[in-house]
Amino acid sequence: MTDANRRPRQKLLAQFLSYVAVGGTAFVVDFGVLYFLTEHLGVHYLGSATAGFLTGLVVNYLLCIVLIFDFRAIDKAAHEFGLFAVIGIAGLLLNNSLLWLLTELAGFHYLASKLVAAALVLIFNFTLRRQLLFSDNRLARRLGGRKFAETR
Repeated sequence: MTDANRRPRQKLLAQFLSYVAVGGTAFVVDFGVLYFLTEHLGVHYLGSATAGFLTGLVVNYLLCIVLIFDFRAIDKAAHEFGLFAVIGIAGLLLNNSLLWLLTELAGFHYLASKLVAAALVLIFNFTLRRQLLFSDNRLARRLGGRKFAETR
C-alpha cells in the first residue's frame, strides 16, 4: 500500500476513533437521560430513550464540529445541523426499533438492549454523517450547494 493510499485510511480511522470517543460522551448523556427519566421520573422507556437520544444528538453535533471533522461541506450551520439531525432522527428510529425488538420480543433488559442498539446506530450515524456532511465528495458538495472541483 502506498503512502497516498495509507493517509486517507489513517485519517478515516482517526476520525472514526475520535467519533467513537465523542459518541461515547454523547452516549453517556443519552444513557443517563434514559436511565434517569425511566427509573426516577417513571417515564416509559421509549419516551426516555427519545429524550436521551435527542440530548445526545446535540452533544454529538457540537463535539463533532469542534473536535473531529476538519472539512464541512455545508457552510450554513443551521442547514448542516438540520441534515445532521435528519441522520440522527433516522438513527433514532433505528435505535428505538432495535430497543423495542430486543426488549419486547427478545426479552432483554432495556439497558442491555440500548447497548446493542447504540453500537449499531454508532456505525450507521458515522458512515452517513461523514459521507454526507464532512467529506469532500460530489454528494456532500451538492447537499452543501458547492461545486465539486474536478481536479484535485
